[in-house]
Amino acid sequence: QVQLVESGGGLVQAGGSLRLSCAASRSIFSIYAMGWYRQAPGKQRELVAALTSGSRTNYADSVKGRFTISRDNAKNMVYLQMNSLKPEDTAVYYCHADLVPYSGDRPYDYWGQGTQVTVSS
Repeated sequence: QVQLVESGGGLVQAGGSLRLSCAASRSIFSIYAMGWYRQAPGKQRELVAALTSGSRTNYADSVKGRFTISRDNAKNMVYLQMNSLKPEDTAVYYCHADLVPYSGDRPYDYWGQGTQVTVSS
């Protein structure tokens, strides 16, 4: 079983920065895409940033120019550098991966447990 373990959330003042990290708990046969979603209280979960195996990136309009997603393929890790944070960025951030865990298997969606990011004004 693959688990995604997130770290790096916390409390920061508006204008500050945080870096989220997400690591897969074991070696993976193939990763199609990894990314970050967030869910604020009373709102639906939304895509923040995603990175495909072909290094294509996709960002929510609200974070373009402020957040950067990156991957370390050798370590099966994905990062989210968040700069110029705003109170509206406050949410639980979830790591997501679309991956094939074993050779010959099919792709599955995996989610981390979530990490809280709180931006104070």
